[in-house]
Amino acid sequence: MRAAMAAAEVGDDVLGDDPTVNALERRTAEILGKEAAVFMPSGTMANQVALRAHTEPGDEVVLDANAHVYFYEAGGPAALAGVMTRPVNGKRCIFTGDDLRAVLRPENIHFPRTRLVIVENTTNRGGGSVWPMETLVDVAAAAREAGLKLHMDGARIWNAAVALGISEREIAREFDSVSVCFSKGLGAPVGSALAGSAEFITRARRFRKMYGGGMRQAGIVAAGALYALENHRDRLADDHANARDLARGLADLPGIDIDLATVETNIVIFRVTAMPAARMVEKFGAAGMGVLATGPDTIRAVTNLMVSADDIAAAVGLFADILGR
Repeated sequence: MRAAMAAAEVGDDVLGDDPTVNALERRTAEILGKEAAVFMPSGTMANQVALRAHTEPGDEVVLDANAHVYFYEAGGPAALAGVMTRPVNGKRCIFTGDDLRAVLRPENIHFPRTRLVIVENTTNRGGGSVWPMETLVDVAAAAREAGLKLHMDGARIWNAAVALGISEREIAREFDSVSVCFSKGLGAPVGSALAGSAEFITRARRFRKMYGGGMRQAGIVAAGALYALENHRDRLADDHANARDLARGLADLPGIDIDLATVETNIVIFRVTAMPAARMVEKFGAAGMGVLATGPDTIRAVTNLMVSADDIAAAVGLFADILGR
């Protein structure tokens, strides 16, 4: 990957003449079954640009109450797009068509105009849960009935495709736009993309520029993303297997509560009953391994291409030592 980055042919991406960025955008759009794509510095920017491109200030966006766009993007919907958010209380960040219908407002001058539905696949706070295809189709049908647009926060769509054994194109089929990340499971150092119709992406490019995402010789980082896209998608199955092994090892330890059925991809979320989660994370980090506290008693661990099966065994052993087993 670093060799590809060092050898990248570059230009000015703002002017549209960086050949490596252009190649990445074409390939991303092809994989997702969309007309066009635009390279972005981050997944948050890709989501926020999509949200702004689909809406006007004062509109309403429906999404899960634990969605990344709602929970982890610094109030961007309000600050950048000027829209209201209407949360749905899904199960592990997954909701149904009926859940969507239940929160839709009737046409009335007193209410904001609902314009967009956002789905996150796989889910972050849902522990890497994968949307079943029948549920995606159900939600999409409910949205179309109401005349709404659909955006997928597909930062981990690559993991969803591997877990379901289908193409990313099939997962994205019902959606007007899809954001994807190259810097998570795929292992690129930086970068995301937003895909959709050619008309939509033309509009999105303007907001990318407005939000400060227009880059110059971006082909250097785009080369890393393109390498990851072509070489690291299939190996995500290894991350899923490592996550399951980690979960099984943790399940045997006293002071840890975990539901093995919730480990579908590369994210493992578990409860710590023996000590505060922050204290556990501190002890774990002091030994040179990293996990993240997501609440007073919950921890998130994520497997990736830098984590081997041996590392998983070492992590379980470290947790056992910390817990005094």
